[in-house]
Amino acid sequence: MSPVEAQRGPSRAGRNLPAAVAVGVGLLVALGASLWFRPEPFVALVVVAQSAALWELRTAFARRDIAIPLTPLLVGGAGMSVSAYAAGSEALLVAFVLTVGAVVVWRVLDGSGPRALRDAAAGVFAATYLPFLAGFVLLILDGPDGELRVVLFVLLAVANDVGGYAAGVFLGRHPLAPSVSPKKSWEGLGGSVALAVAVGVAGSLLVLDAPWWVGVGLGVLTAVTATAGDLAESLIKRDLDLKDMGSLLPGHGGVLDRLDSLVVTAPFVYLVLQATV
Repeated sequence: MSPVEAQRGPSRAGRNLPAAVAVGVGLLVALGASLWFRPEPFVALVVVAQSAALWELRTAFARRDIAIPLTPLLVGGAGMSVSAYAAGSEALLVAFVLTVGAVVVWRVLDGSGPRALRDAAAGVFAATYLPFLAGFVLLILDGPDGELRVVLFVLLAVANDVGGYAAGVFLGRHPLAPSVSPKKSWEGLGGSVALAVAVGVAGSLLVLDAPWWVGVGLGVLTAVTATAGDLAESLIKRDLDLKDMGSLLPGHGGVLDRLDSLVVTAPFVYLVLQATV
């Protein structure tokens, strides 16, 4: 979920906090283990996570009688991840274009007309929203000290979430976007910025060997893009009349509920690192 919860107590925060903490720690352990010896297991972890999120998105869209072509998305998503890590941004773009073409052709072969156009458009959205944006995490991994940079990226997201949640629970008074997500507050956003900036500055000095202001930029950017990503998913869930995209992660909802802010943030962090480090 997003880092800007506006509740002032666990009962109003909308989470099973012990389960959320346990699952969060488990995810961080799995992330660290996948990066410990070689980067390839992390690539596999990304493929598994985005595949689960694609399945959740397909199930959610089915509530509105929209059938996302899942097979070409799963195959193309794996291809995007491997291409991004093995051959860089150009290969990621080529794999994305091929996936989009496969999604459209797959759906048209099953029938044409307005419904096919709607399904294909939803499939193109899914390909862009999940495997294409997630591919930027693997572009970060492919750079110098890629494993450490990925860890910093994830810690920025965690700081954004924890800082926003804590500030929203204890200080939240002013709704950030009440018509989209009434549990989000401006105070929560401030907490997200503060903790993400602190982690960003520490990471820029200790990991990136870069000036402190790079960390400030990364922290502010992470808070803004992560919040935007979560609000975007909230709009989708509101339209689909859903509380969570799934239930695979107790205390967090579905896999997509964990990835919504990460995938939107990844391209911006990648570009900042490319431009400044």
